[in-house]
Amino acid sequence: MKGRFLVTGGAGFIGSHLCDRLLSEGAEVVCVDNFFTGQRQNLKTLSPHKNFQLIEADIVKEVPAPGAFAGIFHMASPASPVDYYKHPIETLRIGSIGTENVLKVALEKKCPVLLASTSEIYGDPLEHPQKETYWGNVNTLGPRSCYDEAKRYLEALAMAYWRVHQLPIRLIRIFNTYGPRMRAGDGRVVPNLCIQALQGKPLTVYGTGSQTRSFCYVDDLVTGIIKVFGSEHIGPFNLGNPTETTVLQFAKEILRLTGARSEIVFEPLPQDDPQKRKPDITQAQTKLGWTPQVTLEAGLKKTIDFFRD
Repeated sequence: MKGRFLVTGGAGFIGSHLCDRLLSEGAEVVCVDNFFTGQRQNLKTLSPHKNFQLIEADIVKEVPAPGAFAGIFHMASPASPVDYYKHPIETLRIGSIGTENVLKVALEKKCPVLLASTSEIYGDPLEHPQKETYWGNVNTLGPRSCYDEAKRYLEALAMAYWRVHQLPIRLIRIFNTYGPRMRAGDGRVVPNLCIQALQGKPLTVYGTGSQTRSFCYVDDLVTGIIKVFGSEHIGPFNLGNPTETTVLQFAKEILRLTGARSEIVFEPLPQDDPQKRKPDITQAQTKLGWTPQVTLEAGLKKTIDFFRD
């Protein structure tokens, strides 16, 4: 993909992999991040690249965007329960004020903008698997609402800019994604279980472990993001792996791959934790030709190696 692109949240887990891919395809990348949850170490292979520029800034205050752009990828947001439980107001401001600042820049630069939403907008879904047409089952007053509602507002605001200003937008809803560069201790199931297993500690499973997730390897997700951006479709597009597994099965797979002999311990389920999560990706398959390619075993081996190192 040629051209010059702005990536907000480019020091984050997914954002940094997206920057990597864009650079590998010959693009110029301007990364904007305030390192609220992003990590500088995620950029260690990017920073020396001649086509990479880092601007440290808070998009709630301003989105620095010098020069012309072929497009914007708006990836900035806390995405871990640990982060948005601790910083609910900041999460809401990034999703609202930060998003509008990004849309204003896209309007000024006359360039398309892809906005990252989330499967969390479906809440604890009553429809399974979840299609893009499903309106969700969200507790607007619960502890997760700061993240859920920030992303629902992001989608509504983007659509308003499309309707009023004809701004070319692309919307994606990201399901559970894993891979290298996930932050240790960020509260999500993959880093939690991998690190516990590697340290020989008991693996923590919440509830009975019967709740399901669908884990997509980060390289597959980035491929989907690029395909959505290059399409003529607004979306939203579910981007995730439709292979569903229970959290308990997932914990046992990590034990097998790490060779750990840790026991599995059960803790109370957090409030509003979804019981089922599986994307219907028919639209991405038919309109984009996108289907995840990396098996859970192959992706987990790479992720475990990352945490082991």
